[in-house]
Amino acid sequence: TKGDPAEEFKVRIARLKYSGGGDWYNGPSEVPNWLTEFEQRTGIPTYKEEKVITLLDEHLRAFPFLFMTGHGTVKLTPDERDALRAYLEDGGFLFANDDYGLDSSFRSMMREVFPDHPLEELSSQHPIFHSFYDLPGLPKIHKHDGLPPQAFGVTINGRLVAFYDHESDIADGLDDPEVHHDTPEKRELAMKMAVNVLMYAITQNLLM
Repeated sequence: TKGDPAEEFKVRIARLKYSGGGDWYNGPSEVPNWLTEFEQRTGIPTYKEEKVITLLDEHLRAFPFLFMTGHGTVKLTPDERDALRAYLEDGGFLFANDDYGLDSSFRSMMREVFPDHPLEELSSQHPIFHSFYDLPGLPKIHKHDGLPPQAFGVTINGRLVAFYDHESDIADGLDDPEVHHDTPEKRELAMKMAVNVLMYAITQNLLM
């Protein structure tokens, strides 16, 4: 219910709306499906309605977890870059999903946001792959260029602030089944990974 104080205690995800021409809005069923499954599997209450937010929105800090996806170009203004840097340094978390075509502009964006903290590939031993489900690493959901899936992150003062999946497309595996016709096995792997990312972000901040 709008205005219900109880909603404040639920896990929230905001979808990042960015400029540059990329389809930030791709996959509208992804976040609601993800949050529904997260609550069912972990028992942690979630606010299942997706919130769309920009980096300069005054309510950005109300959402400790940002999700971004798309196939195209991302461009941030200097003010947006500053806002994202401050958000992540102050405890926020970004999960970026390469839906195919996002890679070069996302990497460029992150170099501008954190010139001294490059994206680094995460090994299969990283705790994000073992935070709820014990996974052997990043699953391959969509073929794309047929390359192995890779997970990258930005770590600041020992805290992972951004997680990026490339050649995997976790988000498409979260969509309604009829959207991409992924097999149930692929969809389950994608959901397990998404649950792990969110659980890791929550517990990491609680333990810091």
